[in-house]
Amino acid sequence: MIVYDNPIVLQRADPWVLKYNGEYYFTGSHPSYETIGIRHANTLAGLQKAEEHVVWRKHESGPMSRYIWAPELHRIGRAWYIYFAAAETDFGSQDLPTHRMYVLESEADDPTADQWRERGRIVTPIDSFALDATTEVIDGVQYLVWAQKDPEIPGNSNLYIAKMGNPWTLASDPVMLSRPEYDWECVDFKVNEGPAFLLHGDKVYITYSASGTGVPYAVGLLTANRGSDLTDPGSWAKSPKPVFVTSQANGQYGPGHNSFTKSEDDTEDLMIYHARNYTHIDGDPLFDPNRHARVGVVRWNENGPDFGVPQPDTLWTPQTATILPDDGGPLAGTTLAKR
Repeated sequence: MIVYDNPIVLQRADPWVLKYNGEYYFTGSHPSYETIGIRHANTLAGLQKAEEHVVWRKHESGPMSRYIWAPELHRIGRAWYIYFAAAETDFGSQDLPTHRMYVLESEADDPTADQWRERGRIVTPIDSFALDATTEVIDGVQYLVWAQKDPEIPGNSNLYIAKMGNPWTLASDPVMLSRPEYDWECVDFKVNEGPAFLLHGDKVYITYSASGTGVPYAVGLLTANRGSDLTDPGSWAKSPKPVFVTSQANGQYGPGHNSFTKSEDDTEDLMIYHARNYTHIDGDPLFDPNRHARVGVVRWNENGPDFGVPQPDTLWTPQTATILPDDGGPLAGTTLAKR
């Protein structure tokens, strides 16, 4: 069994890890919210020192010019795709920013090569705040799951699913899978966001994150039988309790917005997530860069996945809210500095 040191990548929230041909590819929200970068290594421990290649930058103006959030890298067919959210406006006193979901495509062998083209916006029937698109091909059908605001439903975002006709176009009407309804999903904000697929045996799981992005942030779970109609809300069961939460004992706060990958020997499912190791934040938490990417092992039992608790940090983390240089390499592997 491999023992993992945490964090695996500093100052990258909404972490996404894709294992492809034995290599780990990593992307996540840059704290400047201006670029999309990809790095890769043959171990998770090697990702911090790996060079980050910027493959796309925000536009100077227009709907893709602000708040570049939560990129995900996917391999679909013979091409690479990046799903991300971008906005044109800032937060208003009452309004959410104008985030919509967008897709990049590359047919290069190497996704870190600067050969990406914009495939445009993913159009949904309701033109509203939308983000955190994730996708999975299950039994030959590509599905998209994302978070979106319905003006008729109180709260910031609900989770929706649809089939796809191609990697940037919906092929079925969206169906709502989950909305904030339990107390733990409605702390500070009513939010369901950051979905991620996890397949195991005859089950399809979707994790998601809920509540405000500080200490209350936590992970929930949806479960369906493989082979069922995944676009039917009745196929899904929702856990009434969160499955991954803050661990004050381990100094880990607000874990969430995760992805899944496999261990180096492909025997274990791994959960990649972000969390902070402190609670006091001056100003808007959105601009505190120290949500670091971390890893945990998923255990399986007769009831499904057991995500355990966020493990304590064993590597150095920044002591201030300063954004680190993108190379960041010399910081990896140094001793832990406790706050």
